[in-house]
Amino acid sequence: MKTVKHILQNKPDIVHSATPETSVFDALKIMLEKNISALLVIESGRLLGIFTERDYARKVILQGKSSKDTPIQDVMTKAPHTITRDDTVDHCMQLMTHRHFRHLPVVEGDTVIGMLSIGDLVKHIIEDQQQTINQLESYINS
Repeated sequence: MKTVKHILQNKPDIVHSATPETSVFDALKIMLEKNISALLVIESGRLLGIFTERDYARKVILQGKSSKDTPIQDVMTKAPHTITRDDTVDHCMQLMTHRHFRHLPVVEGDTVIGMLSIGDLVKHIIEDQQQTINQLESYINS
């Protein structure tokens, strides 16, 4: 069974984050520049929350708040569910499906070592299935 460790091997080691005091506007600028849809909120090396496009839509825009005046700590999802590098791909897919997550921070102890998106998981599953198809075709043709 494939684990988070296998997926992280094919991703850059960079984890994009902001501090709790970062304005929503500045967080959105980071997300735009990095072409990401979620940003971890970390202070003194500790994961405090996650700020996503969904948080922006539901907790800022629809509530009439100002992006420039609102710190992300006021609208982030606090204490997000995390996974470890030893969790299976199936476990992550179940979490994301049943709890409607699109991103899962990967931690080792108290340290964030990565982040998985639903896209990362789907890409991995498709590649794994293609490899299985190729092996079966090779077996059939031999």
